[in-house]
Amino acid sequence: MNYRAVLFDMDGVLIDSESWYLERIYEQLAEKYPWIKREDLFPTVGMSGPEEIQLITRLAGKQPGDKIFQKELDDIHANSAIADYKKVLYPETREVLSALYNKGFRLAVASSSSDADIRRMIHQCGLEGLFSSVISGMDLPVSKPDPDIYLRTMKVLDVCPQDCLVVEDSAYGIEAGKRAGAMVAARKDSRFSFDQSKADFHISDLTGVLRLVE
Repeated sequence: MNYRAVLFDMDGVLIDSESWYLERIYEQLAEKYPWIKREDLFPTVGMSGPEEIQLITRLAGKQPGDKIFQKELDDIHANSAIADYKKVLYPETREVLSALYNKGFRLAVASSSSDADIRRMIHQCGLEGLFSSVISGMDLPVSKPDPDIYLRTMKVLDVCPQDCLVVEDSAYGIEAGKRAGAMVAARKDSRFSFDQSKADFHISDLTGVLRLVE
């Protein structure tokens, strides 16, 4: 296909951040809730924020809407922030993005992470100037698997869905890309049991994107 744009999720696609978050959230929860196992948290990878809160609340034996526990979770997430994104940047990310940019593709990040975190990642990893658009799902009324984040990104880039390749990893992200009308490549990660069956392509790392756009 003749793509004009490549739209990237951030966590688990451009950076190896999901295992980082998972481990730090687990360590903090285990101090107070030792019955929670690391693998109990695996389903949270790729979940929307409200769904993650709901699952962890249940695992901790708390009641939905418990404001004290909600504050505890807020503190846990704040303590799990990545200080240096260069440490979790996939080794091929910068080279692949530069190659795509030099070939004339319009590039975008469409992530559920905050705008501040996305832009901090771009700055710390030396990726400035490569992306034509950065859109955070936190600034939208709905989250993946709703296609809104990708539809808005396409509008900003002034491209049609059939002109776009979306690169995702989670089931929700893949569904969002497909519902937006794009072709979707799923980055595989044996550590997480994502359902990637709806993806059009499967890649082991980002160099696979270069082969798909040839």
